[in-house]
Amino acid sequence: MAEGPEDETLYPIAILIDELKNEDISLRLNSIRRLSTIALALGEERTRTELIPFLCESSDDEDEILLALAEELGCLVSHVGGPAHAHVLLQPLEMLCVIEETVVRTKAVESLNKVCQSMTSGSVEEHYLPLVKRLCTGEWFTARVSGCGLLASAYKLAGSPSVKPELVTLYESLCRDETPMVRRAAAQSMSAFAEAVEKSVLAESVCEFFKALTEDDQDSVRLLAVESCSSFGKLLGKEECVNFVLPIVQQLANDKSWRVRYMVAQQLYNLCEVVGPELTNGEVVPLYLKLLRDNEAEVRIAAAGKVGHFCATIGAEQTSLRVMPCVAELAGDASQHVRSALAGEVMSIVPVLGKEATVQDLLPVILNLLKDDFPDVRLNVISKFDQVNQVIGIDKLKKSLLPSIVDLSEDRHWRVRLAIIEYVPLLASQLGPEFFDDDRGSAGGPRLGDLVIQWLGDQVAAIRQAAVVNLKRLAETFGADWANQKIVPEILKMVSNPHYLYRMTALEAITMLAPVVGLETLCSSMLPPILECAKDKVPNIRFGVAKLVQSVIPLVGSGVVESTIKPCLLELQDDVDVDVRFFAGQALDICQNVAVGG
Repeated sequence: MAEGPEDETLYPIAILIDELKNEDISLRLNSIRRLSTIALALGEERTRTELIPFLCESSDDEDEILLALAEELGCLVSHVGGPAHAHVLLQPLEMLCVIEETVVRTKAVESLNKVCQSMTSGSVEEHYLPLVKRLCTGEWFTARVSGCGLLASAYKLAGSPSVKPELVTLYESLCRDETPMVRRAAAQSMSAFAEAVEKSVLAESVCEFFKALTEDDQDSVRLLAVESCSSFGKLLGKEECVNFVLPIVQQLANDKSWRVRYMVAQQLYNLCEVVGPELTNGEVVPLYLKLLRDNEAEVRIAAAGKVGHFCATIGAEQTSLRVMPCVAELAGDASQHVRSALAGEVMSIVPVLGKEATVQDLLPVILNLLKDDFPDVRLNVISKFDQVNQVIGIDKLKKSLLPSIVDLSEDRHWRVRLAIIEYVPLLASQLGPEFFDDDRGSAGGPRLGDLVIQWLGDQVAAIRQAAVVNLKRLAETFGADWANQKIVPEILKMVSNPHYLYRMTALEAITMLAPVVGLETLCSSMLPPILECAKDKVPNIRFGVAKLVQSVIPLVGSGVVESTIKPCLLELQDDVDVDVRFFAGQALDICQNVAVGG
């Protein structure tokens, strides 16, 4: 019995060992996820002497387990005794850094970078820097790939002046490694390493490594090097950026691999703020325009996705003169994905151009995209409509855009119709209630006011639900009188629709409108047909009535509740359907609360 307390303290480690050896992966994973709790129970010394050595022996497991272990080890510094003993975590993490699975290595590198920040300077010199050197010179490429991600933190923490040149030499060897995967990792960590070193080292050595990577024979290395261009530009300053970085970017923008040009199109805008407006117009914009006309659709997609940023940088005059011709070409591009990317950005050009240039140059492009055969193109334009409204003015909006909007409100793709529904209240607030009754003009066809009601009968449930919310927002915008005159009569007609789904939609619409239309309309016009639906043959309608009156009861007087609503609910409480009885009971409870409160 005397050994009882000691056995209890050993119990957590026993559970851990048992579960780590269990065939069930979920139990082993659960054990790893509880490392912090188990370490806390064991105490700092036993965690260092028992738990960590055990984990070092458990590196041969499923990738999911190892990934969780790599993450948890980064959080154990406080459980092994703090900074003075943080180095004990390095051994298991070093083992995970050579695992074949990429995500495990990535997480282990992340944890090592986290742990080293907590280590004392002595521990860094004695334990962390040797670990980094071992990985960077490892026999297997996986170790050297992990080493690339650790050199930046190692350089920052290195206290001895003699160590830093050695780390730079190690990084150079990784940049020139015979294995493409290692060079890719070096290119990926280039920005972090460049930020860690002194400016003199950057100019004398790291820039050479960077240039070598941009000329690598593997396009996968070159495209990763592109990501560092803007970082180098900011670190070197404007003058060096123009002399060193800009020629490299020009070279990469003409690269034979479309993947590299794609990455240039993604990153080119970041150089603009470094080189300034004059050089942007003279050197960067020509590269961008060339990418907008690239032979590969993927490159044009990436370039089109940045058109708003570039236009905001170069201003209205240069946008009209140089960018708009390319935009007009892209609007008719053979690739639907290019047109879709342009549609998502085209509205951001509107504030740059201003009213006159927008109407003259951009509005035809917008109208063309709204008629595109590909639904995503139309959808992307619609989602940014509010930006054009603020610039072109109400008159031009009515004449040019309104017919297209009405066309799209009947689009065969339900997501396009949904986008139009969500846009209508914003449009209504700017144009007023009159435009709902305006004809479509020379095109003829239904008015938008008719479509607002028509959407309630759409075959797609999401459209019907959005239409109900839309009606409430319109009623709040235009007021109770407009709603009573234009909306309420149409909804009450739907209450008797032969299809029960449309009757349900009508009840939902009444629920939404009840707080807006006013007490008189609610009691005299809406409440009688609602209560009549309590006799509907479909149970969903009957419990829909019970749910609806729950929101109506607080709006009407206690006299109406006692004389009209409560008798109906008492009948529903005896309904054959259990759901009807349940919601009727809830509504009666609300009636009781209202009576007590009154």
